Amino acid sequence: MAKQNIYDNDRFYEYFKNQRMNDINFNDVIESPIITEMLPPLEGKRVLDIGCGMGQHAKQYASKGALSVLGIDISEKMLGYANENNSADNITYRQMVFEDLDQLNERFDVITSSLAFDYVEDFSKLMKTIFDLLDENGVCVFSMSHPISTAYDGVYDRYTRTAEGERLYANLHNYGIEGVRHIHWIVDDYEVYHRKISTLINDIANAGFIIEECQESKLPEEIIKKHPDVFGGVIHQPDFIFFRCRK
Repeated sequence: MAKQNIYDNDRFYEYFKNQRMNDINFNDVIESPIITEMLPPLEGKRVLDIGCGMGQHAKQYASKGALSVLGIDISEKMLGYANENNSADNITYRQMVFEDLDQLNERFDVITSSLAFDYVEDFSKLMKTIFDLLDENGVCVFSMSHPISTAYDGVYDRYTRTAEGERLYANLHNYGIEGVRHIHWIVDDYEVYHRKISTLINDIANAGFIIEECQESKLPEEIIKKHPDVFGGVIHQPDFIFFRCRK
């Protein structure tokens, strides 16, 4: 599994934080509503939030009546923000990498992750670890970049455009070749892992999970028309994919 810690890069962190402070961003407008809708009831539940980042989701889960929320993340900067701005009596934040998840001695009713599994090299191992961390009948709900979105390496434009810059369609590049992709996003050598949809499904199933629901990101047409510069590509490709899996 990867140990890239891009969010402690000063330039990357400041850009990302400023984007999240903007009301019009992909996380709050597209991702959060879908993953929230897919969650089971959280009252009295022990929740693990993997890759908790700045703590927005952890705070949301705590406010929904969770007995406890453990948020883990590799980034010291992100956890610093979470502790300062999204703390609660039933939330604990801990600096931890994916590789160390199997060192947790706790068990959870619900495990969630928001757009963090893009950085995992061994997705199969991660899903098996999550399965073991869940109590009987536990639920894992997570989002990650859609495989269509990660079939891109920065060599070509993500979209084919008109002379005026209008996006005509999304470009795929080596969808069938899985592994790490290095692109320029804010900084050079931003690193994510690309895998096919079938690989995701098979790794989830092989870990022992039952897939209860799968969603692809979407937006109402009126929002796309209102913010075409931001969300104009949504009609051509789903940016995120979501799974709810039960042990």
